[in-house]
Amino acid sequence: MSAGAAPAAWTRDEAIARLRIRLVEIAGVERSICRVAAERGIFCRGFRRWNDSEFHERCKATLGVSTHLTRAQMERLADIWQLSEQLRHGVGLACDAPAGSHGACRGWEEFSDQEIREFSCEMIAQAQAQAQGEAP
Repeated sequence: MSAGAAPAAWTRDEAIARLRIRLVEIAGVERSICRVAAERGIFCRGFRRWNDSEFHERCKATLGVSTHLTRAQMERLADIWQLSEQLRHGVGLACDAPAGSHGACRGWEEFSDQEIREFSCEMIAQAQAQAQGEAP
């Protein structure tokens, strides 16, 4: 990310493009950004932004209903589903899949311009901390 550019000066599309680069880098290919965001408490906070009841409600259409799986097991299934949707749609992030296929969220449309700006600032700060040798 360019250190000289201020997130407030970016358009929504520019901020999303910059976020996309960083989020794909962080998530890699074996975990969805939804899982990584939940584990690290970054970006939208992934699956953990919802309490158990809301997580269940949002995911039951794609994952079904279970009375014996733990939340962690359900999150793992949701991660696999997100990765399969990314493959199916040929995108690098679950956020980029068409709005009708997101299941639990609506991808980039889920977020206001202000939230996108805040996420951009957060990702810039983390990238700078990493570049200076601090913990991610």
